[in-house]
Amino acid sequence: MIYFDHNATTPLDERVLDAMTPYLGAFYGNPSSLYRMGRICRGAVDMAREQVAALVGAYPSEVVFTSGGTEANNLALKGFAFAREPGLIAAGATEHPSVSEPLEFLKASGWRAATIPADRNGVADLSFIESLPTGELRFATLMMANNETGVIQDIAPIAGWLRERGVVFHCDAVQAAGKIPVDFKASGVHVMSLSGHKIYGPKGVGALILDKSIAIEPLLHGGGQEQGLRGGTENVAAIVGFGKAAELALSELEDRRAQLLGLRKRLEAGLKTIPGAVVFAEGAERLPNTVQFGIAGYDGEALVMNLDRQGIAVSSGSACASGAGEPSPVLVAMGIEPEVAKSAVRVSFGKGNTEAEVDRFLDALKKLVGVPTSEIRGAMPVMPVV
Repeated sequence: MIYFDHNATTPLDERVLDAMTPYLGAFYGNPSSLYRMGRICRGAVDMAREQVAALVGAYPSEVVFTSGGTEANNLALKGFAFAREPGLIAAGATEHPSVSEPLEFLKASGWRAATIPADRNGVADLSFIESLPTGELRFATLMMANNETGVIQDIAPIAGWLRERGVVFHCDAVQAAGKIPVDFKASGVHVMSLSGHKIYGPKGVGALILDKSIAIEPLLHGGGQEQGLRGGTENVAAIVGFGKAAELALSELEDRRAQLLGLRKRLEAGLKTIPGAVVFAEGAERLPNTVQFGIAGYDGEALVMNLDRQGIAVSSGSACASGAGEPSPVLVAMGIEPEVAKSAVRVSFGKGNTEAEVDRFLDALKKLVGVPTSEIRGAMPVMPVV
């Protein structure tokens, strides 16, 4: 199988599995226990906290482990709101459902929401943020990199403007971490969400990076783990795997980024030979591994299913909304016409993919849309990695 859906999840790196294995067997202690095995497990959790912090330029004490990016986003929004009187929250128009749906939940308890619009390239409108009543604005949230289009937001200027006005800023960096440099301190954000299974770590583990100056309420009570912000016995093996994946992502970041960008350029060159194909957000800075495109007159989900029959795994958008049968809310928010948005196919590369796989994908795609192989092959020079 050719796997081109790494924004949905990544395969577990063998080196990560090796790091996890002792904590799935011999070292099974509760990290809150005082005896030797418990202390060994506590030390492993502490090491992982340092590794995750290093990936994003944070202090280990700012890392709160969660069950994943969805819980981290929920803890950020609800944890902030539950600790305060209702006010105004601003959120990007292209956010993940784990941000947009908690926001809808909070509106039922008196919070108000403002949607930060995006242009046709998916870039958030800073002038809209500046137009909001700062006396009422309490919290803002904006994705660092979009899971569908790969669009990267310029976070630092927005964070600076919000900080000057005392507004707490949260950033969903689940797709960004491990693919591009991420620096929690330099970005200026107060709260950041991460996930383990997007960087070749295990599923079921993530983290909230939390500036110590920001008070939030826990969603889970009892036990006092994770500085009292996330009760429940820690999943030591998963946390260790997340830490190892973070360590590898940091050390291999530039090599991975160069390889992924080469694959992205090769795919986009091939797509330009297909009549009616359009790369969404092509004019924006994007993740090196992500291409979302549409082909006029075709249904994206049908293309995904037909490619699957040929052993190629891609998606039509967010894995959290797959099978919905509706155009992507992200693309609609960008002003893409619904009939074009419904043709969307997302390709997201990983470190194990090859140029030969890109070529096979393009061959399969052109057969589905009726383009002769020669028209693609003739326009497929080997793309230099820059």
